[in-house]
Amino acid sequence: MSTTRKGGRKQLTVHRGDRHARILGLGGYRPERVVTNEEICQFIDSSDEWIQQRSGIITRRFAREDETVIDMAEAAATQAIERAGISKEQIGAVIMATVSHPFQTPAAAPILADRMGLAHPAAFDISAACAGYCHGISLANDMVRSGTVDHVLVIGVEKLSDFTDKYDRGSAFIFGDGAGAAVVGVSDTPGIGPTLWGSLGEQSDAITQRESWTDLRPAMEEPGREDGIPWPAFTMQGQTVFRWAVFSMAPVAVAAVEAAGLTPDELDAFVPHQANMRITDAMIKALKLPEHVPVARDIAETGNTSAASIPLAMSRMLDEGEAPHGGYALQIGFGAGLVYAAQVVQMP
Repeated sequence: MSTTRKGGRKQLTVHRGDRHARILGLGGYRPERVVTNEEICQFIDSSDEWIQQRSGIITRRFAREDETVIDMAEAAATQAIERAGISKEQIGAVIMATVSHPFQTPAAAPILADRMGLAHPAAFDISAACAGYCHGISLANDMVRSGTVDHVLVIGVEKLSDFTDKYDRGSAFIFGDGAGAAVVGVSDTPGIGPTLWGSLGEQSDAITQRESWTDLRPAMEEPGREDGIPWPAFTMQGQTVFRWAVFSMAPVAVAAVEAAGLTPDELDAFVPHQANMRITDAMIKALKLPEHVPVARDIAETGNTSAASIPLAMSRMLDEGEAPHGGYALQIGFGAGLVYAAQVVQMP
């Protein structure tokens, strides 16, 4: 910390910004209920073969009806804190990335912090869809490096089954539920590379909520309509999103590796957002990723869990020995907004 004078006026005390940050621990939670493609096809004109060919999805997990994003976040966060080797009292901030907390306010993060008995940390939600977790890691990195806090809990969690129209052939088979969490803390060496991020608001209709909450209000006020109110499900222009992800996100992934001072063959894992197996394959080709670098393909068993997909996948890869502890991983998230974020991180 330093204090200086300029023109006779005392300047604010600031941290020099010479601290480093890294991910100290990861945790994940998958709901118990496994939903097969056959079950999904009871409500849409499709088949297991078609779904697998188009997306790579075989099964996904759905939360219980009474299971909330806060419930799932707590399970993942508890595991992440334990694996980070710190006490929960050391958490100075909680960042919750989610688009499926069903309340506009209050946010889910302060409720989670209270439930877990955290020591009154800063706590807030961010809405960046499938890129939310990578946004949270970038914010946590900056908070730790600047000295604002020493430890940040970052959670990506979704209960997308609540916002999925089971009769929509274009999206019913895609989404799943789950939570992933990371503890970001002080490090002796850099453990989180520069973040490449951005947005394309002109394409905001590519992935969107079908109706706004205010659009539903007139129907809710009609006598006798309380039980027939349509829920605002998510919709997606599949081909538009696919083309954007394949042709625009691959260069972002390449740039994130370069910004970290690495080459693709120096990576120890590639953990893209689990959106579509064909998108992942296209990114591997664009990166010219060597065969020895393991790639997350959790979408086959978990579906698209939006903000939860990257920490869920990375946690599993470490648990199963598919990726090495302490190795470097490229992670990239992209989704509704349209928004995206990518960075290289050192795995815990």
